[in-house]
Amino acid sequence: MLSVRPLLESSLSNIVRNGMRSILTALGIIIGVSAVIIMVAIGRGSEKKIQDGISALGTNLIIVFPGTATTSGISRGGGSFSHFTFDDVDKLKKEASFISGVSPIVRASGQVVGNGNNWSTSIQGVSEDYFAIRNWQLAQGEFFDDDDVKANKKVVLLGKTVADNIFPSEDPTGKQIRIRNTPFIVVGVLKAKGQSGMGNDQDDIILAPATTVFYRLKGGQFIDMINAGAVSTERMQEAQNEIEGILRDAHRIQDGQTDDFTVRNQADITETASATAQVMTLLLASIAGVSLFVGGIGIMNIMLVTVTERTREIGILRAIGATADDVLAQFLTEAAVLSLVGGLAGIVVSVAASYLVERFSVLTTVLSVDVIVAAVVFSGIVGVFFGYYPARKAASMNPI
Repeated sequence: MLSVRPLLESSLSNIVRNGMRSILTALGIIIGVSAVIIMVAIGRGSEKKIQDGISALGTNLIIVFPGTATTSGISRGGGSFSHFTFDDVDKLKKEASFISGVSPIVRASGQVVGNGNNWSTSIQGVSEDYFAIRNWQLAQGEFFDDDDVKANKKVVLLGKTVADNIFPSEDPTGKQIRIRNTPFIVVGVLKAKGQSGMGNDQDDIILAPATTVFYRLKGGQFIDMINAGAVSTERMQEAQNEIEGILRDAHRIQDGQTDDFTVRNQADITETASATAQVMTLLLASIAGVSLFVGGIGIMNIMLVTVTERTREIGILRAIGATADDVLAQFLTEAAVLSLVGGLAGIVVSVAASYLVERFSVLTTVLSVDVIVAAVVFSGIVGVFFGYYPARKAASMNPI
């Protein structure tokens, strides 16, 4: 039986001697390995982007959504029926001990006019606690406070996108804008947050006192939702349970009755989004893995042709004393080396492709060492698996 070193030297010599054929044979493996690495990198990049977007939503965030409305026995879907009031927010603030802050959310939208420009955007009415709960920071000016909320002050904070479109290259602090013909004074500009994990522009927003938005822009009887922040990550579940209990009491919901609201914490949202992204990553990797299989078939086909062309060489090897196992080992080694070289070339291609994807598209890629190593090892296994039949055929040839 030949030792490892002579086998490797002979395999490399044959690969180099038939350079063009070797490149074409390895091309399927190169494409397969690079495809797997790139697809997984894109999948994990998407997962990271989603997680970063959720983290940007706030610290230890708990969101209380409205319940479900039913009309003529037909459900209108989650969030379609709100029973939240400002009294609910006050009750949570007074009675909850595991939350660091709570804010009502009142939603409206409209055309914003100012400085000779106009922009259509969403307006959210909030309280002072909202800024800490959602990790909003200021680029200019100052936040409004709970006194402004109680007084229904007509003041606003502009998101970066809104500020850039209404007041390009200008400090809007102290300037006046009009929302649905109602004048507001700009007290500050929010620091940019960028896109969310779902691709939405988080800076295309205006924040104003909740009472002002409710009475001057929205109207109606109920606010849209409630945001709260737990005192710590470890207390998230306790804070959630506490909120549920206080709201059930406020809405006079009896034991056994269904809640008219839904409470979700940041951990739940992150877990759901991550699970979705992981399924997508697995799907992308599986699709890319097919190309590795195709590359293996290519190796088998080329090596079958090679066996026929190298009949004289195989006969000479057997004539000078090489056994069938020696011939089998040589051809298997060639297949494995060719696959591994293709795998290494695939790494280079995937790194370059990942850079280009990030450079020229909105996608984010995350290259993982474990995936790279697994792809290369798997490429070697593919080479051995698909190279076995041609190698066995070469080993079983009649020496004459």
